[in-house]
This record gives sequence, structure tokens and C-alpha cells, in this order.
Amino acid sequence: MWSKILDNFKKHPAQEKVIKLLLERGFQVNEQGRVVSGNIEIPHTQVGREIDVDRRVVDSTCEVILDDRTLSSIFRNIHTIPFLKDVAPELGLGVLIITPGDASRTGILGSVATAVAQRGLSIRQAVTDDPYLTENPQLTIITDRKIPGDLVDELMKLPGVKSVAVF
Repeated sequence: MWSKILDNFKKHPAQEKVIKLLLERGFQVNEQGRVVSGNIEIPHTQVGREIDVDRRVVDSTCEVILDDRTLSSIFRNIHTIPFLKDVAPELGLGVLIITPGDASRTGILGSVATAVAQRGLSIRQAVTDDPYLTENPQLTIITDRKIPGDLVDELMKLPGVKSVAVF
């Protein structure tokens, strides 16, 4: 589905940058064509500045979104989530970052979750990057406590796991 969305913007690289940012951040486009997160409006100049495009590109991208039934439905209903990765150490939580060899391979999340659970760790959050939106997708697992060092060796042996980082 994401590739179909991005295909709509292949001939307009600046608009494609806007779409990717909106998807990556979970920003919505409301009925007035404004970029929002919930009820908080994000000025188009700020969006443009973030990705080095003119505000008018953000304006026109939002117009395209509103004119397309599928895009409009997606961008009116997408939501952000609180991602704990950067605050987990302050909260006494563990962080595992798994880089897959092939992010489209099935079962990576399941095998990592099983290995983590077998160690008695509770998964508080699991976030995967979408391989269509991210050049180097990763799986981030937040656990209820620090990660034991020998778990890294075990995870490296799992099919599809290219590298493991612990924070």
C-alpha cells in the first residue's frame, strides 16, 4: 500500500518528501488542508523547513491528499505514538535495536519476541520501521528492564537478524 501511495508522487520529488515526512511522523491532514497532530496545527512553513522544501509544496501536497479519497482517508486517520526509545534508559527500561538482513522477511519480530520472553523480560513496546518508508529499517524493542548481555548473542543467531544493539 505504501508503495502505491508513494507512486502517486514519483514525478514530484518535493511532494514525495512531504508525504514521507507526514507518514514518518504520523501527522494528519485535516479537512482544511492543514497539517496537524491531533488538534495541534503545524505550520506548513515549519514542515517545509524540516525537509528543505517551500511552504507552497506542502500546501500543494495537502491539496493532492484531500483530492484523493484513499489518501484523504489515510491522512485523516493516521496517528502518532509515544516512542520510548530515547527515554527508556532514564526510565530503567531496556532497549534492543535489531537490524534485519531483509526487512520483508517474515517472522523476525516473532522470533525476537520469543527469545526476549524466554529470558523473563516483558516487552513494553515494539516498533518496526516500514521498509517502504525507511532506507535502513529497524526493529526496536523496549523491555521492562535492562537487557542481559548473553541475549545479544542469542539474537544474533536468529534467522534474518543482521545486527543487534543494546542501550
